[in-house]
Amino acid sequence: MSTEAQGQREALGARLRGFRKDAGFSSGRAFAAVTGWHESKVSRIEHGRQKPSDDDLRVWCEATGQADQFEDLIGALRHIDELWMEWRRHLGEGATARQQKALPVYERTKLFRIWHPTVVWGALQNEGYAEATFRQVVDFYEIPDDVEAATAKRLERQQYLYKGNRAFHVILGEQALYTNFGGRQVMLEQLEWLLHIMRLPRLSVGFIPRSAPMWIWPGNSFSMFDDRLVLVETFSAELSVSKPSEIEAYAKVFETLKRSAVYGDSAKELIRGALRHYDQYDRH
Repeated sequence: MSTEAQGQREALGARLRGFRKDAGFSSGRAFAAVTGWHESKVSRIEHGRQKPSDDDLRVWCEATGQADQFEDLIGALRHIDELWMEWRRHLGEGATARQQKALPVYERTKLFRIWHPTVVWGALQNEGYAEATFRQVVDFYEIPDDVEAATAKRLERQQYLYKGNRAFHVILGEQALYTNFGGRQVMLEQLEWLLHIMRLPRLSVGFIPRSAPMWIWPGNSFSMFDDRLVLVETFSAELSVSKPSEIEAYAKVFETLKRSAVYGDSAKELIRGALRHYDQYDRH
């Protein structure tokens, strides 16, 4: 969990602790006796080590005479949930809704900073490559098969590469050119599409060669939307970062990664090298 999400959980716990004390419960033990909980549960919630459930908040508010604060506390709890969204819950009805959710974020953003060490970023994917990635998502998370609809919704993001006053700064690891989604033909078409789309004046695409000196460890992929939001994807969850100090850290990481990246003709030569690789792939 991010420090921001943990901080929000601790703030919620401190607020609940204040309710307890204001209600005359001088200790967690006294409060536990009234609620029927174990004393350790009260302590874990108040110190942010355990996220309370909706029922926990209802009991807490009723026991402390703060019933009018229940809806506000539920809102705070939902905000914590949004900071750390497990994929199984995020993708419960398929991948399309998640792709739709991204569009308003793209609409509002003027400066995009993207880092992905192993995969071509979503807005730079062509149809075949996107379909192959969503097929893996559906199979791995065992969610409803909406690959076709999710792919179409992802491709909608490309409209923002062409309109509005936006700037896209993308850094990919060279491995992204070789990570095989969909087989030889899909990869050849995706690599050719990269060479084509890189001509856009508002799009800057750099690659970090496999042998380039690194000034920061690669870490997880992340997407920065202006200076207000960073999305970080792990295998289990998507982390939303909106705390200014944490966003500053990601901005510093991005600038450090740029020191290892190559652009222009050097970047295109890396793509052509991957094209030569896949042109011979599976040919015997």
